[in-house]
Amino acid sequence: MSNLEILKRLYKDYTKKYLNKIFLAVFFSMLVAGSTSATAWLLDPAIDKIFINKDQSLLLIIPLLIILAFATKGISLYLARVTMIKVAEEVKKAIQVNMLSSFIKADTENIENKHTGKYISNLNFDVNQITAMLSTSFLAFFKDGLTLIGLLTVMFFQNWRLSLIAIIMIPFASFIAKKLGKRMSKVVTEAQEKSGDLNKYLVDIFKNHKIIKIFQREKYENERSEKFVNDLKEKTIKISSVFIRATPVMEILTGIMIAILIFYSGKLIMNDQLSLNNFFSFLAAMMLAYQPVKSLATINVGVGQGLSAGKRILPIIDKINLINENKDKMNLEIKSGDLDLKNVSFNYSLNSENKVLKDINLRINGGKMTALVGQSGSGKSTLLSLIPRIYDPKSGVIEIDGQDIKEVKLVSLRKEISIVDQNVTLFDDTILNNIKYAKPNSSNEEIYEAAELSMCSEFINKLKDKYETVIGENGVRLSGGEKQRLSIARAFLKKSKIILLDEATSSLDSETEEKIQIALDKLTLNKTTIVIAHRLSTILNSDKIYVMDKGMVIDSGNHEELLTKSVTYKNYYNKQINKS
Repeated sequence: MSNLEILKRLYKDYTKKYLNKIFLAVFFSMLVAGSTSATAWLLDPAIDKIFINKDQSLLLIIPLLIILAFATKGISLYLARVTMIKVAEEVKKAIQVNMLSSFIKADTENIENKHTGKYISNLNFDVNQITAMLSTSFLAFFKDGLTLIGLLTVMFFQNWRLSLIAIIMIPFASFIAKKLGKRMSKVVTEAQEKSGDLNKYLVDIFKNHKIIKIFQREKYENERSEKFVNDLKEKTIKISSVFIRATPVMEILTGIMIAILIFYSGKLIMNDQLSLNNFFSFLAAMMLAYQPVKSLATINVGVGQGLSAGKRILPIIDKINLINENKDKMNLEIKSGDLDLKNVSFNYSLNSENKVLKDINLRINGGKMTALVGQSGSGKSTLLSLIPRIYDPKSGVIEIDGQDIKEVKLVSLRKEISIVDQNVTLFDDTILNNIKYAKPNSSNEEIYEAAELSMCSEFINKLKDKYETVIGENGVRLSGGEKQRLSIARAFLKKSKIILLDEATSSLDSETEEKIQIALDKLTLNKTTIVIAHRLSTILNSDKIYVMDKGMVIDSGNHEELLTKSVTYKNYYNKQINKS
């Protein structure tokens, strides 16, 4: 995407709707330019009439006009900046909302391909670069551009020869701006990478805080944290250094210009070709023009920063999901709830050569419990993720009651599926809202009923604030069993017809497992249920068991049949018997 395309896109999608406010800021910029030019112009009659001719009639008027000019400039500048800040913040909000919407709707595989910290950096660091481009660089373009035009007009009005000498500085400033802009784009990209690395590290620190303590790695992490912060500091210093490189060059150019002008003006005054009042008015205009020229010289830098950020942000917003919502398709209609997987294969994009699932063919009877067993890495959890279309198979078809799940509305498919995972995901909110998340329009009575069925009410009622208890980040204030039961309560509340259980009772003590198993028995009654469990004791009564190994289904049958015909299953079962 070229810089021009990025500018067009930012204008069309984000700034076009605020054109009235932008034009208002331009109007105030015109007042700034006019009042600044007027200040320089007023020095001509001030010196001529008051200091040379000693005309007392203008002794009060000209100072008042100068006060008026400065007041107009100050108020107009304030209003222009406030207006553009508001526009920039509105644009920032719109971009961030679009980015967050893109994150929320994104395919899980896309989200997993990039670290969370990098996305946070895009959302904050990059968006702030675009905001700065709008609120600072674009305003400076109008304000300082118009001011420079006004002051050049005053300068040419006073003496065109001196003006031609003075404007030699402008091409030099443009050359500097072009050079700095290219350098700044590179440095900002590097800084964004370092910002992403720091955010990534921060997320890891919070996620692994207990591990750091257990393995006594505080010193090591302190050293790492200092490196991440220092790397970002170095890049930030480099950005600021590049940004102010124009200052010494501009100062030297200005000094040379003033020296030449004083020398040449002195000759003109001595030859009566230039009056003293014209010279001071010209000199004031030229000195006032220094600031806008310097500002315009660095605009290219600010715009470069914004465009560089836009190149990273817009592809995130524009990311097209492979898993289509199928809004124009028919709703899924479940009758018996039979599932069929036909020649299903799958591999993750980062591991495209090795298939996680290889030509899977299996049938799951509706209203019955079907189990998947096998070693870790055999593809069980991946297979489960294909049913609600968290991922789509690379080949093959998954059908529910004869309907291809890729050919029905996605919302109707996921409405009929609940999952209880070993890694329960909870929000830093109340218990009530965490259960309610499964069905936002549910009544409190429905939530209480779901909590009762999932055996949550026995621990909830012991809490001081009961259902209004805030459970902390990912339920940190609850035990593993309590979090698991909240997950089951969500499934009860949703009342879906297909239940997916992925190691729902793993890593729990026997008493807690018994409570959760009772809750699961209620949840899965007459539901199409697919269960993954390392503990075979939890699936012995399954109607059918599929044995998986290295992404393939190698055996199937009930428990008794598999003990007879499947060596893999028998070995798996015997190992667990010996362990117990």
